[in-house]
Amino acid sequence: MSRKPRQGKDPFVRHRSLLILTTVLTTGALTLTACGSRDDKGGDGDKGGKTKVVIGVDSPTSGDLSALGLGIRNSADLAAKTANKNNTVPGVEFVTQPLDDQGQPNVGQQNAAKFISDKDVIGVVGPLNSSVSQSMQKPLNDAKLTQISPANTGTELTQGDGWKTGDKKRQFATFFRTATTDQVQGAFAAKYLKETAKIDQVYLIDDQKTYGAGLAASFKDQFTKLGGKVVGTDHVNPDDRDFNAVVTKVKSSGAKAVYYGGEYPAAGPLSQQLKDSGNKIPLMGGDGIYSADFLKLNKKAEGDLATSVGKPVESLDSAKKFIADYKSAGYKEAYEAYGGGTYDAAWSIVEAVKIAVADNGGKVPSDLRTKVLGAMSKVKFDGVTGPVSYDEFGDTTNTMMTAYQVEGGAWKPKFSEAYKPQS
Repeated sequence: MSRKPRQGKDPFVRHRSLLILTTVLTTGALTLTACGSRDDKGGDGDKGGKTKVVIGVDSPTSGDLSALGLGIRNSADLAAKTANKNNTVPGVEFVTQPLDDQGQPNVGQQNAAKFISDKDVIGVVGPLNSSVSQSMQKPLNDAKLTQISPANTGTELTQGDGWKTGDKKRQFATFFRTATTDQVQGAFAAKYLKETAKIDQVYLIDDQKTYGAGLAASFKDQFTKLGGKVVGTDHVNPDDRDFNAVVTKVKSSGAKAVYYGGEYPAAGPLSQQLKDSGNKIPLMGGDGIYSADFLKLNKKAEGDLATSVGKPVESLDSAKKFIADYKSAGYKEAYEAYGGGTYDAAWSIVEAVKIAVADNGGKVPSDLRTKVLGAMSKVKFDGVTGPVSYDEFGDTTNTMMTAYQVEGGAWKPKFSEAYKPQS
């Protein structure tokens, strides 16, 4: 709101006010120039004539799941910096805008609104949690803002609730992911536990969240198909840390393993309390427990199992440069389970921008957000985690999974396979 100047004001004051107004206007003009402009002529740009293009990053960078969230933030940042260093898209300067969702759906929805309102944001990487994604998908879709998650595995996010009966329908045209689905991951875990670990009696527990419940359901379906027996089921609160009641039930069930659908903040204490009770059976979970923090929370993790998407990046020739670049970049936090997938998610957006610019005669189009979404169907490249492309649902075409076991106080890869659930 502005106020009308009073008549008869001191000439010196009026002159000073004019100077301040001129300075403000000049500064504003410089700010706009520094940000670059986007039009079919390529824009004025900043130093070097580059247009700023922003990739939003949503993950929990505070709270219990921050170890995974910080790895996501850093890996996306590395992709943007690498694209700039290599001049991957001439005329474009990539910048990441990380927002903390705290692992909470309502915060994720607020972050989605912030990304949407910033015209420079042309794509979003994240989030970590499927439940958070459910709050972000519709607003991002309505805004035609591309979203690529490196970690969401809830099958319904892409294929709808009907996927369980074979009635698959794409839910949102803007949603993609470099992580494979719970349908694949849960089934892979069931096969590994039954056929490789030779365990045929399991107690099933989940944390009632979208990710955990979906993973447990997929595991149960495949485990029973393979002849395994679920000797008991239970649900816990993801914020609980006292699991004595459920541990007592597991101990009396005769289970030879526990399968837990959830994440490491609860899984670590659950596993330790299980062993403390004298029931020395392994706990197995999905990529939500495949973290160094699981080992910090669980002094008796030896023998526990986890699955994660893709092969371990340390074993991939395609990941050697990523690992070296991440180390040299000096990030304080590890890239964790989703580092490689995050880099590939961010690079998918870089590739989509590259396609959109090329299709516009080498100039950054004024409607870049829309053009990036349209280019996603053409994105295909060799990434950190292997070949990257997306199917008709927005799911990754790479269904490689790996089983890990805690040996000598560290996660060790045991078996990898491009897995397709048994029908």
